[in-house]
Amino acid sequence: MNAHDRDFAAGDIAKLHYGDGDFAVLKPGRYVICAVTGQKVPLEQLRYWSAELQEAYAGPAEALQRWKETHGA
Repeated sequence: MNAHDRDFAAGDIAKLHYGDGDFAVLKPGRYVICAVTGQKVPLEQLRYWSAELQEAYAGPAEALQRWKETHGA
């Protein structure tokens, strides 16, 4: 699939299923939204997410912040 495919418009938000070490694309797109900051995270740069919460994070600081919020630390 590439940017010229009919169902893949620029700016589309992808829908993913987050696993423990990888993710599966449920709906193709270019990016996901960070659950902490609201910033767009391009799929090729996505490295941090929570399988438990099914959320994506922009980076390690955001992932740690969310973990502290949800685990009472």
